[in-house]
This record gives sequence, C-alpha cells and structure tokens, in this order.
Amino acid sequence: MSLRILLVDDHIVVRQGVRQLLLDRGIARHVVETDTGSAALMSVSNEPFDVVLLDISLPDMNGVEVLKRIKRKSPRMPVLMFSMYREDQYAVRALKAGAAGYLSKTVDAAQMTGAIQQVAAGRKYVSPAMAEALADYVSFDGEQLPHEKLSDREYQTLCMLASGKRLTDIAETLSLSVKTVSVYRTRLLEKMKLKNNAELTFYVMSNRLVDLNPVMTA
Repeated sequence: MSLRILLVDDHIVVRQGVRQLLLDRGIARHVVETDTGSAALMSVSNEPFDVVLLDISLPDMNGVEVLKRIKRKSPRMPVLMFSMYREDQYAVRALKAGAAGYLSKTVDAAQMTGAIQQVAAGRKYVSPAMAEALADYVSFDGEQLPHEKLSDREYQTLCMLASGKRLTDIAETLSLSVKTVSVYRTRLLEKMKLKNNAELTFYVMSNRLVDLNPVMTA
C-alpha cells in the first residue's frame, strides 16, 4: 500500500520526521505538508488524499474544527487525528466530529504506520486508551458532563486555563485577541455553572481533563 497523505502539523521537525518515516517504510508515495488549518483545507480542495494526518493544536484554528470542515468538503476522506493530548481529552470529540481515529504522539513507528494503513483501508483505528475513553463516555447513558457542552474552542480554553496559562498566553497560542479568549472564558464558566478559575481548575483536575505531566514530543 502506497498512499497519498496530507500531514498537518505546525512543528516542522515533527512533519519532517513523520514524512521520512512514511516514505522510508513504503507507506506513502506522496506526502503534502501544511502547518495551518486554512492551508490544510486548501490542500483538500485542490487534490485527493488517501489519509489526512491532522494535529489538534494549530496556529489558526482548532484541529477538530478543521476536521469538521474537511468532512463537509470530503465526507469519505479518512482523517486520523495526531496529537500530544491524551485520548481521554479529545478522542471522543474527534470521533463524534467524523475522525477515523485518534493517534497519540507517544506511539511508536509500528503503531503509527498500522493506524494509517487501517484508516486508509476504510476502518476505524481505536487504541486501548481510546477504547477506555469511549467506554467512560457511554457509561453515562447519554447524560452530558458539563465540559461536554462546550464548543471546541471553549474546551481548549478550559484546559489551558486549568494548566495555569493566562489569558494573554492563551490568546497568543490560539492566535486570538485577549478579548475573544475572555469571552470564551465567560461562556464556559456560565455553561458549566462555575464561578471562577479556582473552581474551573478543581473541576478539570477532578475529571482528569489535563495531564499535569504531558509528554511533549518534538
């Protein structure tokens, strides 16, 4: 199997490493690299791909939003999310939005190539950690937890606030104005019926939505 792959990640070292791996192992015959969501959407409009490998943290928009837009343009194009965030943080949101699977950046080369081949063949990729996250989700019998009512941007803001980031830090990371981030904070507090950042942080830690010691990959 030799695939046409769109690789979307804002870290050039990650893109170069993944690209070389896919070419060296004969998984891909053609790899297009982009570093923003808007560039990814343009690439999908310009040519067909067998698989899109998509990061969640992008400089111009959240990867889950990019996923939704890709699925509207090309419903049958498999999109495999590829992120430093743990499966229990974003996997359910990604699958609900149409992702074919969710791949942590902590996986080894064999797991990555196997997942790509699996979604390219039209199947879903579900890791053991993702299966556990899905089991936790369905165990609530359809009752939404407070954080599940949030938009993707609000959820991302929630996790970053709980990690100790200031509004200015979040605005810079998400390429948004401080005012916009402040609006997201206000909305998420209202939706979750929380009063302040202390309650917000307690909720996030109690529900293990943020990893206090995340594994940062290149």
